[in-house]
Amino acid sequence: MASDARCQSEKEKMMATCLVVAVGVSLLGLYLKGDDLSHWRRMRRRRKKKKIRVYMDGCFDMMHYGHCNALRQARALGDELVVGVVSDAEIIANKGPPVTPMHERMIMVKAIKWVDEVIPDAPYAITEGFMKKLFEEYNIDYIIHGDDPCVLPDGTDAYALAKKAGRYKQIKRTEGVSSTDIVGRMLLCTRERSIIDSHNHSSLQRQFSHGHSPKIEDGGPGTGASTRVSHFLPTSRRIVQFSNGKGPGPQARVVYIDGAFDLFHAGHVEILRVARGLGDFLLVGIHNDHTVSAKRGAHHPIMNLHERSLSVLACRYVDEVIIGAPSEVSKDMITTFNISLVVHGTVAENVEYEKERCNPYAVPISMGIFKVLESPLDITTTTIIRRIVANHEAYQKRNETKGESEKRYYEDKTYVSGD
Repeated sequence: MASDARCQSEKEKMMATCLVVAVGVSLLGLYLKGDDLSHWRRMRRRRKKKKIRVYMDGCFDMMHYGHCNALRQARALGDELVVGVVSDAEIIANKGPPVTPMHERMIMVKAIKWVDEVIPDAPYAITEGFMKKLFEEYNIDYIIHGDDPCVLPDGTDAYALAKKAGRYKQIKRTEGVSSTDIVGRMLLCTRERSIIDSHNHSSLQRQFSHGHSPKIEDGGPGTGASTRVSHFLPTSRRIVQFSNGKGPGPQARVVYIDGAFDLFHAGHVEILRVARGLGDFLLVGIHNDHTVSAKRGAHHPIMNLHERSLSVLACRYVDEVIIGAPSEVSKDMITTFNISLVVHGTVAENVEYEKERCNPYAVPISMGIFKVLESPLDITTTTIIRRIVANHEAYQKRNETKGESEKRYYEDKTYVSGD
């Protein structure tokens, strides 16, 4: 009997304790009504884990896989990556006119899969005022930059203030590529086009090679390799780093688009965005160098197959790529990749595919799964090349003002690094 009484007493105490807790929680809920309760919950989540926000800026002119790899590395140092895109005016004042205007550079940066937020019209140098804005308004924890020098016209370090504040982190530059190198490759392809005279060609070639003649690698007749001066050494690890690593689901609507995607630009990004909107999974076929050379000339493509593949893989609208895709879309290919729709843009280097002896899209057309998409932007690889040529005097002046330290840094860099 005494034992039963004790058990009953303990049960009553437990029930009383539970009642007190329940009343307390209810009263807290009444006290923290509406916005107060929401704020309280947000604060609890923040205390659990504060997200590390990192900032990286740049011109991102003629954006290439080196830029993409820098952004990938920067994102790995935090939970969210905020990117500042330097304004046209700031680039002109510090370097000379950009090849791609602000709105195109914004499209490119926003499309990179590792970018969470973009700040337009960022200053070229991190001033005290802008650094305070980054820390207080954008909640930035660290400012990131590569290990290559960034020197202002007066010879000072553009990131000196961030380093002094102890809020600076450094990443490795991706060797083997630079905008200067890419411009040199562009100039080689102009030999077969009547868009530049020999005098201007020589001038441009000198200004973008720092006075050194571009290295020519002879890959044999008919290969198109005689103009490609890329020093990029592809590895399986780099491909994996850029890949999403996920395939389409069993019921996914797979959209396929193919092309050279040379000098990956805003026009490419926008057509990929439209294509991705038509399905659940976007598969992109990247034509091999031989195929591109056969159609466009021996000095094409400007970027080699693996360089082009990485640029496309970095785009957030792309789920997977076929490296070295055939120019003809076959029935076997459609079946193997479970392709539901094949698309092609209205703006491209090759818009007369229907006139070819063998229409590369004959099979999907016969199956009723081919669609022509209206390209949002009228930009091609040739557009970028013509911009370079049209502004050769401005670019020559820009090159002459580059610091000797930057020239020495880029000289003889012929391998790929960066984690």
